Amino acid sequence: MRIKNWLIVILSALLVFSTLPISVAADNSDKDDSQTSAKSGKYSTKDEVIYGNLDANGKTKDMYVVNTFHVTKPGKIVDYGNYSDVRNLTNLSDIEQTTDNEIQFQSDEEEFYFQGQLENQPLPWDISITYLLDGKEVTPDELAGQSGDFEIQLKTSENKDVDSTFFENYLLQISLTLDPLVFNDIQAPEGTEANEGKNKQISFMVLPDQEEELILTAHVNDFKMDPIDISAVPANIAIEDPDIGNMTGDMESLSDAIHQVNSGMEELNNGITELSSGAEELSNGSTEYRNGMDELNQSSGELVEGSKQIRDVLNEVSGALQSSPDMPEMGEMKDLPAGFRDMAEGLRAAAGGLDELKENYDEAWDALSGAIDGIPNSNISEKDIEKLYGSGADKNTVDELVKTYEAAQKVKQTYDAVKDGFNVVSGALNESTKPLQEMANQIDSIADGMESGMKDLENFDALTELQDGISTMASEYNTFHNGLIDYTEGVGTLATNYQDIDAGIKELSEGTSSLNSGAAELTEGTNELHNETNDLPDEMQDKIDELMEDYENSDFEPQSFVSDKNKKVDVVQFVLQTEKIEVEEPETEDVEEEEHKSMWDRFLDLFR
Repeated sequence: MRIKNWLIVILSALLVFSTLPISVAADNSDKDDSQTSAKSGKYSTKDEVIYGNLDANGKTKDMYVVNTFHVTKPGKIVDYGNYSDVRNLTNLSDIEQTTDNEIQFQSDEEEFYFQGQLENQPLPWDISITYLLDGKEVTPDELAGQSGDFEIQLKTSENKDVDSTFFENYLLQISLTLDPLVFNDIQAPEGTEANEGKNKQISFMVLPDQEEELILTAHVNDFKMDPIDISAVPANIAIEDPDIGNMTGDMESLSDAIHQVNSGMEELNNGITELSSGAEELSNGSTEYRNGMDELNQSSGELVEGSKQIRDVLNEVSGALQSSPDMPEMGEMKDLPAGFRDMAEGLRAAAGGLDELKENYDEAWDALSGAIDGIPNSNISEKDIEKLYGSGADKNTVDELVKTYEAAQKVKQTYDAVKDGFNVVSGALNESTKPLQEMANQIDSIADGMESGMKDLENFDALTELQDGISTMASEYNTFHNGLIDYTEGVGTLATNYQDIDAGIKELSEGTSSLNSGAAELTEGTNELHNETNDLPDEMQDKIDELMEDYENSDFEPQSFVSDKNKKVDVVQFVLQTEKIEVEEPETEDVEEEEHKSMWDRFLDLFR
């Protein structure tokens, strides 16, 4: 009731003032204009808020600008803009618009507002909104009132026809308000969800100088949707510098660990290089040893056959001396010591070959032993390896590093397990030469004894001693011959088995050569990784500072969206809104009746 009374008073006052002579009001107005028209006003800054209405697909329908001037001196103020229409939002005074887009108005207030309508003015962004229902693209009109699996795609990109300043420096925020009775199972991976009363609000953010495609999905029932709100403001975001003290400490520890791994890898690479060289020397020595064993094995038959002939001659001579006391032929007797000496020389040659074989074997073995002993006893823990994997280093490089480290340790462990066996081979070769030398010396002694005895063959006692000596030597030589057969059989077995040993040593040499190549490549990788991560804490801080600069945008100077002639621009922002999507309700008879009412009837309805 009170509201109606106030309305009556206000309307009565308007009726009274409307009866005043128009000339009086005009005179007062002219007087005021004459006093202020000559004065130029001043303002500290001006703001522009651009309001845009978009259709449901993101296309601009109409746009207007609300200009705000912070006046410091009353008087005439000039602004610029290609407006199709201007409207004073502060008082009832007129705003003059010239043909060269100059806007003039009189301001007596501290704040002055006017609105300018823009026609065919493009936005700095191309905005495209696409709707899909059950996987098929539909128009907004087709979508209203429907149910099913819904998807909306919002694409933002730069409008090349507009000054790039806004696209490069403005932050877009896109908000969708969704009724939970209509939308459920809402999925928006790049959006932020919040409650707005009973509704759900999904907000997306598009950073400056970025083009995005934003997607939201949901299941809808009787589809309708409120307008989509899009705002754009300069991206001067106040963000405190993050405290990365603990993180840089961890990065320094990681960098130190990588340095240790790199140093260990260099030592390992040096050890593997020595191992490869030693293995190659061992392989060469093993080949010579195998060839010597083959030659010795091949000559074993000749040696046994020659020994057999000596045995047979000794037995024949011994038998002849025992069965006949007559003096044997001197020619036959004189040839016998020379045959013994030839046999002794053959045995010494065989012993010399074994000595040379042992010398080559020992040199190769020493080279291999030194190379394997050079592999560092590095103890890289699982924790260190996990840190290396977590450092961002190339996974394949780290895998090769771990494999190489494990292989090197396995070689070292295998060497420790079998080195006693290799030492036994050296000892066996050394022991093999002694019996041959002893047999050669004994045969030489026999030959010397025979030659000495032949000088006294005319003496019967000497002949008797010769018979006994020959008989004894024949008997002992049988034993020697049997041992020689066993020895040559052993040489044959060793030569056959050593084929496998030599093949294994060659594989070891080839493997260590490949390992050496891999370790060299891996060392290059760890060196590169070390160099890349040596200044990791400082680089991380520099990168964070660089990212922070992108958000600070402190050097951005606002400029007018309407005209580059406008100065002292402080704030320019955009407020955009799409039209809502809903099922159109049919007009009722009450609406039609309301449209046919006169102005006076509508005025009276206020008091009824």
